[in-house]
Amino acid sequence: MTIPLSILDLAPIAPGQTVRESFAASVALAQAAEKHGYERVWYAEHHNMPTIGSSATSILIGHVAGQTSTIRLGSGGVMLPNHSPLVIAEQFGTLAELYPDRIDLGLGRAPGSDQNTARAMRRDPRASDQFPQDVMELQAYLRGQSVVPGVQAVPGAGTNVPLYILGSSLFGAGLAAALGLPYAFASHFAPDALHDAIALYRRDFAPSEQLAAPHLIVAANVIAADDKADAMHQFETTRRTRVRGMLSRGPATPEYSDDQIDVFLTTPEGRNIANMMRYSAVGTADDVRAYLEDFVEGTGADELILAHQSPFIDGRLRSVELTADVMSLVAA
Repeated sequence: MTIPLSILDLAPIAPGQTVRESFAASVALAQAAEKHGYERVWYAEHHNMPTIGSSATSILIGHVAGQTSTIRLGSGGVMLPNHSPLVIAEQFGTLAELYPDRIDLGLGRAPGSDQNTARAMRRDPRASDQFPQDVMELQAYLRGQSVVPGVQAVPGAGTNVPLYILGSSLFGAGLAAALGLPYAFASHFAPDALHDAIALYRRDFAPSEQLAAPHLIVAANVIAADDKADAMHQFETTRRTRVRGMLSRGPATPEYSDDQIDVFLTTPEGRNIANMMRYSAVGTADDVRAYLEDFVEGTGADELILAHQSPFIDGRLRSVELTADVMSLVAA
């Protein structure tokens, strides 16, 4: 039995690319994932980021679901404090009715944005404190057991869309354990607390109606290519793009050259940003296999969710194919 592979897709908008082209690339990626046996594709909610197109997460899920047949699709994740639990129950209940047994609902508590954007979304600064209660309220709507008298999610009630808790700290691990839910750790960009969170989740897990035993999903960046030098070049391009995006938030910011980015990466702050991509499998298919084998062994993961980070869709599609082929040899 091979370990399940899944994909995290941010619907990246490459330089010179339109948003519509980004969505077409997401469809192609999901179709490739379905063809090559991946378990699921998730889309992450981000806002006010010029290089990420997945802000309206549920709409993108529905668009991709209509052009695929069997692969599971979901959020990785919906940032629940940005929304009311009832509205999310209705959105994902609608998806579940349209695409039965194919929809996941991953939940996070971060804003998915900067402070100014959070204010523009009318997000209450205290909303994150209500995250556990909001998760339970949402779960009750989806079960048709509303905790709000006289209010039902229509659509949504009785669909039992499976919930997943996403996190990059011990908070999410503890909540997932307490509620008996699957837990996905965002180690593709926030690696530092990975092993402590895993230990906490497995130690404190309480079985639930949804899940009898812990189910741990860990994330990694992947760039698999036919040539190792090409894979490394793609990785450096992707890393520069990420750093450039983090340095260029806000009005009237300068355009940073590749040389300026490379110099910045030698500074303490630059090294901290580079560390965000610590868990990255880059190289030929065999290189990626060796890395992911060690990653699975070191984490005890039940599933890997991979962010294929090639800058352009052709590279991501090739990475999806190569990784799927080589990882079929890895025993869970």
